[in-house]
Amino acid sequence: MAEKKAFVLRINPDMLKEIESWAAEEFRSTNGQIEYLMQQALHARKKGSSKKKKEDSD
Repeated sequence: MAEKKAFVLRINPDMLKEIESWAAEEFRSTNGQIEYLMQQALHARKKGSSKKKKEDSD
């Protein structure tokens, strides 16, 4: 497994409560939920950029 790097995250308290609640519903830690959401966002971004490149070449 890749080494993980720790860093400080400043987040709105209301947003954190929502993420904590969502994490509990999906049986993840808060940190795990944030990592999952970031991974999903990165995946969607990569998918979107490959679509855009395909559209640009048409």
